[in-house]
Amino acid sequence: MSDTLVLFEVKASTAIITLNRVDKRNALSRGLIDAISGAFTRALNEEGVRCVILAAAGPVFCAGMDLAELQGSLDIPADQSPVWDDALRLAKLYDQIYTMPKPTIAAVQGAAVAGGAGLTTVCDLAVAAPEAKFGYPEVRRGLVAAMVMPHLMRHVGERLARWLLLSGELIDANEAVRVGLINEVVPADRLLARALALAKACAEGGPQALAKTKEYLRQFSHQALSIEDAAQASAGPRLTPECQAGLRAFFAKKPAPWIQAAP
Repeated sequence: MSDTLVLFEVKASTAIITLNRVDKRNALSRGLIDAISGAFTRALNEEGVRCVILAAAGPVFCAGMDLAELQGSLDIPADQSPVWDDALRLAKLYDQIYTMPKPTIAAVQGAAVAGGAGLTTVCDLAVAAPEAKFGYPEVRRGLVAAMVMPHLMRHVGERLARWLLLSGELIDANEAVRVGLINEVVPADRLLARALALAKACAEGGPQALAKTKEYLRQFSHQALSIEDAAQASAGPRLTPECQAGLRAFFAKKPAPWIQAAP
């Protein structure tokens, strides 16, 4: 296992930020979230960088939040729980990527679920290998995917967003491109090359024109909730008895208590 949670390299005028927590399926721990944020700040401040690609090492793009960290918070009193700070940390990362004035491209090679699907939706463009999967299984654990809802709905509309968020079902890459969640499906061995080609195309635009275009796009699809409100909406359910019971069942590899046994 590498001690480097995020890899950073520049090819031509494109920064490639690679999640590198392979042994944990690139789950979003506090450390990884901070490392991703630092990498995007670096890409923003490097004048030679015109675009950013968000990729991942290993077979999984991102399995969502680090459930081991969440498990560790189950027995902490609510007034001392880290879930509020954890949710705000992730909400700020989503907003940082979404408001980045330089074009961003997600290159998804495997499962991108829950918070991993969120990372995909906050990027401007997304390409995926055929093996990629996308979904929001939070409700099956008693969690609420509040902070990613606006980003999902912008791409796929309310009807499909309701199905994904309420059912927790996953969709494959071909379905994801059909419904507008991603832009293209390309063979895994050409995934990074295609992302770099898209980055090159974006870099032909004027830097100020690209930044202003992104600013207007953000204004025209205004998010109803503030970062803080979205974080609180996501964190609050984690402290409820229902969610805690669902998570304890998940960690024990048992059915959630609200699931009735078959007759």
